Amino acid sequence: VQLVESGGGLVQPGGSLKLTCVASGFTFSIYGMRWYRQAPGKERELVASISSVGGVTNYADSVKGRFTISRDNAKNTGYLQMNRLKPEDTAVYYCYAYVTLGGRTEYWGQGTQVTVSS
Repeated sequence: VQLVESGGGLVQPGGSLKLTCVASGFTFSIYGMRWYRQAPGKERELVASISSVGGVTNYADSVKGRFTISRDNAKNTGYLQMNRLKPEDTAVYYCYAYVTLGGRTEYWGQGTQVTVSS
């Protein structure tokens, strides 16, 4: 079972990045998916979430209108498109998949660093 993020990097303020999360070893299509981030010295923060079939999305107020979460279940892949990036978006971004069937099953990716700086 794996969630593997990619797409992080260094970008100037106002720029864009697209994070990718590839799932393997489980039935991704029945799992809800979230993106979290954690900046140095801060708690992990929920950034965006998407339902298993992609019909329902939610965003933190701090990213609403700038970030878009999506998924392609045929490719077992989730995405986070980040536009108009700000220095305060600098953090390690984590992909998270979860399902509640009887009990809760959840998986975390290893994280990808996003740095917004001039």
